[in-house]
Amino acid sequence: MNQAEQLAQFVQRASYDALSEEARTQIKIRILDAIGCAIGAVEADVPCRIRAQVEEFRPSGPCTLIGGGRTSPEQAAFYNGALVRYLDFNDSYLAKGETCHPSDNLAAVLAAAEWAERDGRALMTALAVAYQVQCRLSDEAPVRAKGFDHTTQGCYALAAGISKALGLTLDQTVNALAICGTAFNALRVTRTGSLSHWKGLAYAAAGFACTYATFLAKRGITGPREVFEGDKGFMRSIAGPFQIDWSREDLERVRKTVVKKYNAEIHSQSAVEGILELAGTSSFRVSDIDRIDIEIFDVAYHIIGGGDEGDKTLVRTKEQADHSLPYIVAAAILDGKVTPAQYRPERIHAEDAQALLRKVRVLPNQEYSGKFPEEMPCRITVVLSNGRRLVCEKRDYEGFHTRPIRWEAVVEKFESLSEPYADVSVRRVIADAVAGLESLPVRAFSQLLARLRQRQAGIPGKNIEKIPECGITERKDEPS
Repeated sequence: MNQAEQLAQFVQRASYDALSEEARTQIKIRILDAIGCAIGAVEADVPCRIRAQVEEFRPSGPCTLIGGGRTSPEQAAFYNGALVRYLDFNDSYLAKGETCHPSDNLAAVLAAAEWAERDGRALMTALAVAYQVQCRLSDEAPVRAKGFDHTTQGCYALAAGISKALGLTLDQTVNALAICGTAFNALRVTRTGSLSHWKGLAYAAAGFACTYATFLAKRGITGPREVFEGDKGFMRSIAGPFQIDWSREDLERVRKTVVKKYNAEIHSQSAVEGILELAGTSSFRVSDIDRIDIEIFDVAYHIIGGGDEGDKTLVRTKEQADHSLPYIVAAAILDGKVTPAQYRPERIHAEDAQALLRKVRVLPNQEYSGKFPEEMPCRITVVLSNGRRLVCEKRDYEGFHTRPIRWEAVVEKFESLSEPYADVSVRRVIADAVAGLESLPVRAFSQLLARLRQRQAGIPGKNIEKIPECGITERKDEPS
């Protein structure tokens, strides 16, 4: 039996009852966290452009768009997925040679579950399947060093999760995995050099493509079943040989994923917590800083510190800023926080931020590299002009799997992100709905996500006519 067939059997076998109580809790935490990230992005420029395109080409359909309106499953997967990812504030999984964001799978799995009229238990199970597949492929078949993006493994996760949500047969699931794994391999250039909008849209695009492809598999369209080990398949062309015994896999990998405390690239989290602790406990003025040295594990150095993936002191856009450890640390010192506000153009371009980020040096530390990903170690040294040295060493941060985030803390994060766009009663209903997701039909849950407002005039909804920034006119005959 080949890997695709074994993986499809794993998808078929997965059940809500197989999830531990802790895994169920952690799935809910990540759903609420992702929904908060999505709501917090509804007025951002790039998602508004995506929404305008969805509106122009929108087919009728049964799936809810966050903020209101309905469309086809693949369009909902793309737009809602772009919202989840845009702020770069959703969860992550850290493998030795790969980093991914498993909640990127939520939008597509949610759309499939809504289309299939599933309940909350089915949604949680399908999402847990997607988490397990993406995380385990990241462990055993990393592709970053080969020049491919983590959305490459994500396509298998999407196919698995969507197939589970749709209730596909074993044969249909094999074909979904085969088509998605063959057709949508993406290049790592997405996240190197001068970063573009595509950094935040690549997984949404994978969600769109894999949703469409999985529905094709549902109709009997076939794909190359030896997608993993066949001639010029995934192993021989990209990942190299590996073996995962899917008969022995559970649904618990979600418990090893990590939630962001700060709105910054995942590998920066311990450094941000450390610099804020230093700033809070030591008296120094920004003008007294001579330099800031950050010793950190090699993955962070290469991705956000100026290593293999490009200079991180040339920062002009949000995409560049949230992947620049020098900028992130500078913003944290200057503003005492790292939130979406720190990525507004005027903040990025401000003279104080640009000057301070150039005083930050990021250095790889071999000892720390050996401890990653079980730890997220770093040492921060602030050298002042009078020769005084302030030092903080970190092993993890609040939200790392060694210090898991509590439900109350993720509710607080959800509230802070969604407050401008959802009334307090709506925020409370959404949080309560996630807490009791098992007992809800997915369609009822999805419709809660349409009940938003815009700070100026309105976000899409039953009684709202237009989004000024997006130029979108809502159809009056559609439920909110």
